[in-house]
Amino acid sequence: MNKRKGIVLAGGSGSRLFPVTKSISKQLIPIYDKPMIFYPIAVLMLSEIKDILIITSPEHVHLYQKLLGDGSNWGINISYEEQEKPRGLAEAFLIGEKFIGNDSVALILGDNLFYGNAFKDLLIEAKNNNESASIFAYRVSDPERFGVVEFDKNYNALSIMEKPKKPKSNYAVTGLYYYDNEVIKIAKNIEPSDRGELEITDINKEYLSRKKLSVKVLGSGYAWLDTGTPDSLIEASHFIYTLEKRQGVKIMCPEEISFKNGWITKDKLLEIASLTKNNYNSYLKRIAE
Repeated sequence: MNKRKGIVLAGGSGSRLFPVTKSISKQLIPIYDKPMIFYPIAVLMLSEIKDILIITSPEHVHLYQKLLGDGSNWGINISYEEQEKPRGLAEAFLIGEKFIGNDSVALILGDNLFYGNAFKDLLIEAKNNNESASIFAYRVSDPERFGVVEFDKNYNALSIMEKPKKPKSNYAVTGLYYYDNEVIKIAKNIEPSDRGELEITDINKEYLSRKKLSVKVLGSGYAWLDTGTPDSLIEASHFIYTLEKRQGVKIMCPEEISFKNGWITKDKLLEIASLTKNNYNSYLKRIAE
């Protein structure tokens, strides 16, 4: 069976967060105690995906390399590609074609934050589905801002529309997608939309027309946050802060996930924890011991 690789799309101009993003990539801004990009990488790691490609703008590649290196600290393999300018989410599969090779792939947006009980089980199920596509839907109050899924009474997907003026449901497609290797060919054949972008919705529509699209609904026990605005950024930070303070655990902590996956040893985790003295590293030390 072919394996699954992962892509984090961390490009974009971050215009909604200007002037903060004049000097820094949006996905490097902290959400409480971790850089934003830690959260999507952690989702891929929860999926037990070890080969990860970061796609970002040319001026920010060196910042991600400084932060993440080659991933060996977390027992994973991180590589990098540049996106000259945003041309749509589906372009990730064209930029990452060589990286994907003959394997299946998962794509997650660098500004998406997920949380939920038993989330790992859903992720592993999607990761192991190498014959088709799996995406996730989440109920929102403003579906016109997103790709929207229409369901029948048994929650089988009927249609998907990109930012419809009159949404057929309140279920938005989240920024997490699992595809088989056919996605490369599909991405090459879709046409740019009216806004000049290669839309991920067109890829999902193609899988739906082939009856090869699984849409999993994230219910009330889950949280999905798009952290691309100042308001959503502070909401996400408060959300993570509250959970971590109440529960005494870190949310989407890559080092902890790697340790629990058996990708790094106790000695390696203690080595990372000893780099500096703060609450984050104290937590890593507690996990190791």
